[in-house]
Amino acid sequence: KPDKSTYIGSGKADELRGMVLEHGADTVVCDGELSPAQLTALEKIVKVKVIDRTALILDIFAQHATSREGKAQVSLAQMEYMLPRLRGWGESMSRQAGGRAGSNGGVGLRGPGETKIETDRRRIRERMAKLRREIREMKTARDTKRAKRTSSGIPQVAIVGYTNAGKSSLMNALTDAGILVQDALFATLDPTTRRAALEDGREVVFTDTVGFVRHLPTQLVEAFRSTLEEVTGADLLLHVVDGADPLPDQQIKAVREVIADVLKDTKTPPPPEFLVVNKIDALDPLEVTQLRGWMPDAAFVSARTGEGLDQLRDRLGQILGGLDVEVSVLLPYTRGDLLARIHADGKILSTEHEETGTRVRARVPNSLAGQLADYAHAGGGQDEAAESDFGAA
Repeated sequence: KPDKSTYIGSGKADELRGMVLEHGADTVVCDGELSPAQLTALEKIVKVKVIDRTALILDIFAQHATSREGKAQVSLAQMEYMLPRLRGWGESMSRQAGGRAGSNGGVGLRGPGETKIETDRRRIRERMAKLRREIREMKTARDTKRAKRTSSGIPQVAIVGYTNAGKSSLMNALTDAGILVQDALFATLDPTTRRAALEDGREVVFTDTVGFVRHLPTQLVEAFRSTLEEVTGADLLLHVVDGADPLPDQQIKAVREVIADVLKDTKTPPPPEFLVVNKIDALDPLEVTQLRGWMPDAAFVSARTGEGLDQLRDRLGQILGGLDVEVSVLLPYTRGDLLARIHADGKILSTEHEETGTRVRARVPNSLAGQLADYAHAGGGQDEAAESDFGAA
C-alpha cells in the first residue's frame, strides 16, 4: 500500500538516497503514479530529479510525435499532467508585494496581482483550450475520411496490441505500407491506413494504431481518444500479441482494458477480435506448442520472416466472409455502379437478367447490404429470408 507522503515510506526513501549517492544517479524513476505532494516530498529526500511512470511515458510519446495531430495530442496530455504539479521555488516566484512592502509604503510595487505560478497556470489552461479546439477540428477531418471508407463497403480491420508487439511490421508484411518500424516503445503514434487484397481477391482496409501499455495514463487515453476511435469503427480487431514476451496474457488484458475504456462513452459493442501471435521466429518449438495450447484459435506468424502470413490471410478471408449477409436484390440497369460494388466487395451466388433489371443473390458486407436495402424484391422463400437479413443488418 503506497505511503501517503513519500509513496515508499520514509525509511525506504532514506535508503533510496543512499543508493542515489552510491551510484551517482541524477534521476529516480518510479513505476507508479505519484501525486504532486509525493513527488515533492520524495525529491526533497533523495535530492535529485524524480519522475513517475506517467511522466516517462509522456516523454517517450513526445519524442515520437511527428504529425501535427500527434504533437497536439502529446502536448495536451503533458499539460494536463503538469498543471497540478507546477511548483514555485521561494520568493523568486512571487509577483506580489504587500500593501506596505518596502520603506516607501509599496507604491508601484503591487505587481499584477497574481503570483508567477498563477500566471503559468492561466497560460497553460489557455494553451490547453486552444489545443482541444485544434484536435476537435482534426477529429472532424478524420471522421470524414472514416465515413468515406465505411461507405465504400470495404471491410475495415484495425491492428491493435501492446506497444512493441510488432503491429507496424505485420501491417508492412500484409500491405507493403512502408511504415517506420523500430524496436522501441510507442514508435507508432499516428494511425496509418492502407488497402490490400486477400487471397480470395477481397479488398480490405488495414489501420495501424498506437500501441497500448498496462496502466496507460488517463491523460493519454483522453488526448488520443480521436485516434483510438479508429478501433471503434472497425469490422474486425486484429489483436497482435508479442509471443516472445514472458507474460503475453498480461499484454492481452491491458489492451482489452484500454479498448473497453475507449468504447464505454460510445456505448457501442466492441468489434469481433482475432488474436495473432507474432515473433514466433524468436521462440523455440516447445514454447510455440505451449502458446498454441493456450490460444488454440489464434494465428501464429512472424512478420519478420513471413512465416504463417499466408494462413493468416486465409483466416482473415474466412472471418470477414462470416461477417457478410446474404441479400437478394433486383437492380435497375441504371445502377451498374452497385452491381460493380457487389462484384468487388461481395460474392455473387446467382444472377438473372430480367426486363426491369438484374436479379442478384449475393453475400455482401453489412455496410453495402444497407445501401442495397431499397432494391430488395418482395417474394417468397429466399427473398423473405433476404429481407429478414436486412432487418438484422
